[in-house]
Amino acid sequence: MSIITDPWFWVLAAPAFVLTGVSKGGFASGAGNVAVPLMALIVPAPQAAGIALPVLCAMDISSLRAWWRRWSWEQLRIILPGGLLGIAAGAAVFGLMNDAAVKLMVGGIALAFLARSLWQARPGRAVPAPAQPSRVKGGFWGLVSGFTSTVAHAGGPPLAVYLYPLRLDRATLAATTVVFFAVMNYVKLIPYAFLGQLSATNLLTSLVLLPLAPLGVRLGIWLQARMSDRVFYRIVYAMLAVTGAKLVWDGLAGL
Repeated sequence: MSIITDPWFWVLAAPAFVLTGVSKGGFASGAGNVAVPLMALIVPAPQAAGIALPVLCAMDISSLRAWWRRWSWEQLRIILPGGLLGIAAGAAVFGLMNDAAVKLMVGGIALAFLARSLWQARPGRAVPAPAQPSRVKGGFWGLVSGFTSTVAHAGGPPLAVYLYPLRLDRATLAATTVVFFAVMNYVKLIPYAFLGQLSATNLLTSLVLLPLAPLGVRLGIWLQARMSDRVFYRIVYAMLAVTGAKLVWDGLAGL
């Protein structure tokens, strides 16, 4: 039984989990999970996902307390069934994907999310009318989110494709996202345990990182009234651009 000793792992993992916690606290809630892409620069991507899951579960507890009963039951009924199916699909292929393929997927998701976000924020873009709820669209993107969440904890971008156009108010969007991923993360503990991702090394490493969970969430709640989403998004987007490009490069080189 041991923890990861590479100092660069801790240099990258600590700020990555704080930023992830800030996002889970409802501040810039669409920023995505940067922990796995950053850790995957040092350790195999599947191991990074295994280390991240217990910490994300702890963050979910703090996030649920912060956003209690502010979620949309209507949207959760639409997206949760697809998300659960996505977990099953992701668990089925998890062991079939080598480290290079997972790095390529994680990096590709990060860059695709970055490109989509920058395109939507381009100057002069007309603001569209709010979209209508759709069981078909919500179920599909919930499934995609559950799949990518299982493989690499990267379910935020696909879910945002469905939820963002609905133009929910900020609190409802944050709370609904928190509940969805809380359910996803706790259900994922079952396949992750069977897949060997909750090994002693991974769990001990998660335990060391665990104090960052409430810290990041509380910081996210505190920042809501003190910093604009634009500044935070710029920080996260810069990190995603660098790490996404590096992971895609490493993934292509390893295929």
